[in-house]
Amino acid sequence: MTEDSQRNFRSVYYEKVGFRGVEEKKSLEILLKDDRLGILPPHHESHAQVMMYRKEQYCDVLHALEVVRFVSDATPQVEVYLRMYQLESGKLPRSPSFPLEPEDEVFLAIAKAVEEMVEDSVDCYWIIRSFVNQLKNKYRESLPQLPKAFEQYLNLEDSRLLSHLKTCSALSKLPYDLWFKRCFAGSLPESSLQRVWDKVVSGSCKILVFVAVEILLTFKIKVMALNSAEKITKFLENIPQDSSDAIVSKAIDLWHKHCGTPVHSA
Repeated sequence: MTEDSQRNFRSVYYEKVGFRGVEEKKSLEILLKDDRLGILPPHHESHAQVMMYRKEQYCDVLHALEVVRFVSDATPQVEVYLRMYQLESGKLPRSPSFPLEPEDEVFLAIAKAVEEMVEDSVDCYWIIRSFVNQLKNKYRESLPQLPKAFEQYLNLEDSRLLSHLKTCSALSKLPYDLWFKRCFAGSLPESSLQRVWDKVVSGSCKILVFVAVEILLTFKIKVMALNSAEKITKFLENIPQDSSDAIVSKAIDLWHKHCGTPVHSA
């Protein structure tokens, strides 16, 4: 096994955005052998200084929100991350009581998932920020195409199952936002989610399609027994957690089967 293949979601993301984590000592040592680490400066001695600047920026943004009373000690941490992101991106609402936008709900779902993976609040925020920005920028055009790709690959794997979804008028009502906008945050447990996000971070959002397809294949008997779009969607929004690791493993196999070994295909 190569060193690269040892990296899970967190360690791959540490490479991309330069974070250090308590659990990532081995991965960090691997990364520091590289000459250049993405957005970090090429000289290793500069890394600590960059991390210091990021911590200072985090503290400055947090302090600004506290001054205008947008957050307090009682504010849930994921909401603090959201307000920080809104402030930095120029989208902070006039009042914290304003209703959340759909994209804010997506941010919170991703933030809750990352919070389960990363202990340090500064690292956590920067990972969330970078991951959300990657979805908004790199995958802006790809994500809306994923439902169609899902239909295409499900038809190849099990046309009868796809026909059942169409017969029940469920195809257009599947939890695409949960699958493709939130990247399964809130649907898969941490260990499974990390493996999926590893592929997303590495350059392919198409893995999300194959996870969705494999969920349908895994629970085919259950889905085929349901005869309404509402029941099918409700079930798929709350799939049993105990088979998640197997689903992700099979999804990765499907990904390789249909896409070869992408470098990565978006």
